[in-house]
Amino acid sequence: MIEPLIHWLEADQSHTAHWRSENGSAPPKRVVLADDRIPADAAYRLASEGTGLLWHGDFQNARQLLLAMARRIDRKPRKSATSPTEAFNFHRQFQSHRARTLGMLLLPLDADYSIPLRRAPNVHLACAEAYGASDAPSVVSLRELLGVIGAHEWRKKGVAIPALGGRIHPHYGVFSPVRGEYIELVAQAPLPSLERAFDIGTGTGVLAAVLARRGVKHIVATDQDARALACAGENIARLGLNERVEVVAANLFPAGRAPLIVCNPPWLPARANSPLEHAIYDPDSRMLRGFLDGLAAHLEPDGEGWLLLSDLAEHLGLRSREALLAMFAAAGLQVLGRIDTKPTHPRAADETDPLHAARAAEITSLWRLAARIA
Repeated sequence: MIEPLIHWLEADQSHTAHWRSENGSAPPKRVVLADDRIPADAAYRLASEGTGLLWHGDFQNARQLLLAMARRIDRKPRKSATSPTEAFNFHRQFQSHRARTLGMLLLPLDADYSIPLRRAPNVHLACAEAYGASDAPSVVSLRELLGVIGAHEWRKKGVAIPALGGRIHPHYGVFSPVRGEYIELVAQAPLPSLERAFDIGTGTGVLAAVLARRGVKHIVATDQDARALACAGENIARLGLNERVEVVAANLFPAGRAPLIVCNPPWLPARANSPLEHAIYDPDSRMLRGFLDGLAAHLEPDGEGWLLLSDLAEHLGLRSREALLAMFAAAGLQVLGRIDTKPTHPRAADETDPLHAARAAEITSLWRLAARIA
């Protein structure tokens, strides 16, 4: 893949560098130099107009400027919504605008990922983990770089998973299992078999690891994302579960059948704006439909498919319960049972969240599905 280039003038000389953007956004067409002397209001105005600010000042001052710009965005009045769906759409529009504006504060990276600025941290390992090897200078938004640094810290520290008695270490670009309620559902639901299971769209490998800890003898964990495959493989090895869990590249299902097939697809049928958001947003419910449509053909007789799904989309008016049940029926599936739990994440209790009403009503379910008997 050829990386796009970003261009700017400095001391009347034309400069070019590789442009790094995880969400695939194009580099700003207009770039000006900025340093510690620029007022926050001026920086915010330029960024709002789509002008990139290539920072040549102190790194820590750039962080403070980013916070100041964010405050200016966040205090602007929000649009009033007349329905949950409209509230969701307005929220997504705001988040997109916020990300686009804050993404205009740019930092230079040398070929070895060092930052040629005062008081800059060493980000070589964090960038290498996120982007791979580098042999040329590049430019990245400060907002994205802070995400890379944060992901590196999460990867080092890991996320404690009580059902595992251990930790999962998410890689950059792989969704972190910070919402534990769906993991607990898999840890507690009655197993139909201990012989074999498939974990479809494994991500960090957390559900495959939980099944292995519960005694399932062989789990095939699939994903089609290279970062997820590397992340799952590393976590499975770290937990000492290589003999039970096989991580393979596949678009949904591996070859063969299993008595248990587990899938935790993205929960909201909407367009993702970055690779990381693919774990949250599933345009037209493509992964959900793909899993359901292929499930019966990959289940052994009397096998169960476990679908882990929040009903947040229903509360937001993005998908109805009737539509979900119709998907089951169209795929030749029947519902054996359902185990529900309430989310415990902080947003469920945050009354300032524009989607609070939907989040407060949200239920996460483990649907036990089986092939319908003709």
